[in-house]
Parts: sequence; C-alpha cells; structure tokens
Amino acid sequence: MAQVPTREGTIPFKIPKYDVPCATYYKIFGDLASAISPLVVVHGGPGAGHKYLLSFAGLWPRYGIPVVFYDQIGCASSTHLPQTAGDGDFWKESLFLDELDNLIDHLGLRGGFHLLGQSWGGMLVGSYAAKRPRGLQRLVIASGLASWELSMKGIETRRCELPEETLQTLRKYEQDGDYDNPEYKEATAMFSKKFVFRDDQSPPQMLMAGLQNLAADKTVYGTMIGPSIHVPIGSLLGWTSIPGLSQIIAPTLLYNGEYDTSHDIAQIPYFEHIPKVRWVTFANGGHFCHLEQGLRERVFTTVGDFLSQGNESH
Repeated sequence: MAQVPTREGTIPFKIPKYDVPCATYYKIFGDLASAISPLVVVHGGPGAGHKYLLSFAGLWPRYGIPVVFYDQIGCASSTHLPQTAGDGDFWKESLFLDELDNLIDHLGLRGGFHLLGQSWGGMLVGSYAAKRPRGLQRLVIASGLASWELSMKGIETRRCELPEETLQTLRKYEQDGDYDNPEYKEATAMFSKKFVFRDDQSPPQMLMAGLQNLAADKTVYGTMIGPSIHVPIGSLLGWTSIPGLSQIIAPTLLYNGEYDTSHDIAQIPYFEHIPKVRWVTFANGGHFCHLEQGLRERVFTTVGDFLSQGNESH
C-alpha cells in the first residue's frame, strides 16, 4: 500500500463467561480527529483478517475519509482461540457484534461513523445496523448474504453453472468427505476462478494474505462455515438477518458482482426490506470485485462517492 497507517494497536476485549485475556488488533489510516466521519471496515471469512480489504485505505487520501480496519477475534493479529474449535455456542454472531461495539466505543466513534462489511462482514454489519447503533451514518454491504439458507441456494446455483463434469467431481468427493483429493481441489479452483476472483492474473498479495489467514487457523471458519463453502455444516446454519432489516435507518449501499458467489438471490431481502437502499451489481465481477483489475476503480469510487454524501462533522 502507498498509504501508511497513522495508528495501530490492540484493544482489550472481554468475552462474557470466558476467562481468557483477549485483544482486537486495529489499524487506522487518516486522522480520526478530522471533521469527516470515519469508515470502519469489517472483513469476511470469517477468519480472513483485514488485509484483503486494504484497497479501501485509499479513501483517506482521495476523499478525506479516515479508515479503521481490524482483525476479528480468532484470526490474523488478534487473539487466537484454537481451544474453542468446534464450539458453535461460542463462535456465533453475538460475539462479533460485541467486539464491534467494543472497538467503536474504544476509538470514540459514537459521534459519527460509517460501516463497510464484505461477505461475512456484510452479514455482520447488516445485523449490527438493525440494532440502530448510536453514531452509524451510512452502511455498505459488499457481497453480503441476507440469510444462510439463501447463501446455500446461491452457491448451488453457481455450482450448476459449472461444466457438468466439474460439478459431478465436486459432488463425488463431498459425498466421500475427501476434500484433500487433487481432483476435488482442481474443481474448487475452477469454481473460484469463475465466481470468487475472476482476473486472469494471479491474486494480489492482499488477497493471498486473507487466504493464508484462513489456512493458518481454521478455528473460526471451520466452526462457523464447515470444511468449505461447498460443505456448509457449521454454526451459521439457520442464521438470518431478514427479520431485522426493516429496522435499518442508515442509508445503505448494497453491491455484488455479476458472477459473485453472493448471488442476487441472497441480496434481494436487503433490497426489499432496508428502507433507504441502493443496489449496484458490477458487470463481470466476482466475490472479490474490489480487487479485480477491470473493476477496482469502479468499486472504489462507487463506495467513496456514496460515503461522501453522508460525511458530517462528528
């Protein structure tokens, strides 16, 4: 990144009924004391860490919007809790909502802030905004999912767009539970090429950092999702944000890619229930369209222009 963070550190995070000292790592680009409300960026995975979203740090030099990134508990530079692997009662949405509240309070942002969540982060910020948190001004749901049921329907729809031979390979090895088979890995790589990161070039280092975080510690992802997005058997089963979406009062930008794994079917409830919402689908884009060569600038300016409409002194 050309931009240099102006501040970084850790925030103590007390988890109720869990007597282990924990901390949330954060990184800030820009000056939180400026008159422009900051953007808090919430990453996906769960467990990917913030680095794959660092392109949004450019909102500071171009738009004057300070940007706060953080690593959610259990991954990257925040406290890891491998002893909780498989504990679905521990790894649930409320833990991450509490962590986000703790971050916002610690950094003194209640006077005004924006939120952007990507993928799982989009799911999280939708639920958070439905609580009408004090200070939230504008919301960006980037390739989010309104419910886990609709997420699974969207993934299956995408899988059925693969060549029949590839789809049967996925189904065969999933039935066998053989997720490490080279043929299965080749089939999932084809899925990723079509729907996750669609560039012909190699994934940028930012994205590789997120994938490396997921590979290095599977505690959170493995517990909440399962072995992979193709085998969603984790604690997010049954999750939905739909009942609360009508309670969101912040103006909302909703976006996804044309070929996104976050299929349109999982966006429709956001569009139908959030009172003030604009939906943008980026042509030819995948799940990480904010990093794809032909779309990076369009995604960036769409987000920057939207947030600038709501920049108020805080």
